[in-house]
Amino acid sequence: MGLAVAACFLAGCMVGPKYHAPSAVTPPAQTPAAYKELTPADYQNTEGWKVAQPKDDALRGKWWEIFNDPQLNALEERVNISNQNIAAAAASFFAARALVKEARSQLFPTATTSPAITVQRSPSTSSSGTSGTATGSTSSSMGTFTEYTFPFDATWQPDLFGRIRNTVRSAAYGAQASAADLENTRLVIQADVAVDYFQLRGQDALKQLLDSTVIAYRQSLDLTKALYETGIGSDEAVAQAETQLEVTEAQDTALGIQRAQFEHAIAMLTGQPASSFSISIEPLKSSPPAIPIGVPSQLLERRPDIAAAERLVAQANAQIGVARAAYFPTVTLSAAAGFASTSAARWFIWPSRFFSIGSAAAETIFDAGLRRATVEQFRAQYDQTVANYRQTVLTAFQQVEDNLASLRILSVEIQQQDAAVKSAERSLAIAKDRYRLGIDPYLNVLTAQTALLSNQETEVSLQIQQMTASGGLIEALGGGWNASQLPSPGQLISKVP
Repeated sequence: MGLAVAACFLAGCMVGPKYHAPSAVTPPAQTPAAYKELTPADYQNTEGWKVAQPKDDALRGKWWEIFNDPQLNALEERVNISNQNIAAAAASFFAARALVKEARSQLFPTATTSPAITVQRSPSTSSSGTSGTATGSTSSSMGTFTEYTFPFDATWQPDLFGRIRNTVRSAAYGAQASAADLENTRLVIQADVAVDYFQLRGQDALKQLLDSTVIAYRQSLDLTKALYETGIGSDEAVAQAETQLEVTEAQDTALGIQRAQFEHAIAMLTGQPASSFSISIEPLKSSPPAIPIGVPSQLLERRPDIAAAERLVAQANAQIGVARAAYFPTVTLSAAAGFASTSAARWFIWPSRFFSIGSAAAETIFDAGLRRATVEQFRAQYDQTVANYRQTVLTAFQQVEDNLASLRILSVEIQQQDAAVKSAERSLAIAKDRYRLGIDPYLNVLTAQTALLSNQETEVSLQIQQMTASGGLIEALGGGWNASQLPSPGQLISKVP
């Protein structure tokens, strides 16, 4: 009775440090109030930026739909269904959730039974003789009986100092981290699909540009031949035009390599064999969407990798409590009861009952510093997870600022490059007119054509970079995910997957 009262009294005791989420950055640094790359002037001058409105414009769920591209939408939908990295991460989460249930089962008694029917045969031997005589007699008899037993055993270790509860918490925090890892894997792969898709469409745009350039160069070759035949031009001009046309045709053909590789990468990411997967040719037409940026403090809630790192800190904190509980004794309560009889007919009658009740306590008296070293180990691991968490946050800030800077600078650069293309077009028109009039050699036309093609290719490349930076920014912002979507401890132990 006294032991039971003591158990009830101590049931609320739990050793180990209370968990408080660590600061995202170390003092004296503070979480910034705004991104450095965002100023009112940036919003006015940069295409594709907007102030986030938490209720209406925040990214949620299918973030890729912000690009308004049906083909991209279809590819992203296949990612959740067929990507094997996501499937592996999901299986890892289910395994982590099972560990929570395993740890929680230790809070309850364990009951077992082992019915048995035993047949025994016992020998009985006796002998007699008289000292000093040569005669004697020996007799033996055999006895056989059957024993029927139906025992029940129960054992329970009361969680007096929170070892099991801390173990459950540790497993729950680990499962939450695994859930965040699953979402981070999903986000990374979805972003990879978007980036590869924009790269592929960019290759289609370059292909369209080079196809039209080849046509223009072929027309220029026809012009040089016509002028040569009339005696105005030279054979050198014809050779130069042929060389330029053939080089551009080779460059046009070479684009197929990168396009095929991007197509194969998308097939792999969407869980489809590259041999049976294809995407129709369509030049890049998308423009960067208006992405709701938000503020840095929201980043801590929107990035699944940050959430995973923070949950690992909580798990490491709970492990310290598990290690400290080893300093206190372990109490085991046990009971056994059942029926035993040598007759099946009398197996369950009341006189055949038996029972036993007992308790035991175990405490380590000397371990040469093992427990202290174990606590120190888990404290060091806790410090390591805090450092990893802060590094993850710093990396997140860097990635957002990198993509914001890219979009800001690219927005200006594209405008400048567009002006350069227009100037190159004007220069080429003047060079062609002067060549037709016989004022300048064809080399001037070649130079102007080369300059125009180079500027046009640069313009398309900048557009590709702008779209991929938009996808990278959404990924850096955490997509449409929020930490509130993490499963609660109650959901982790529920029967519903």
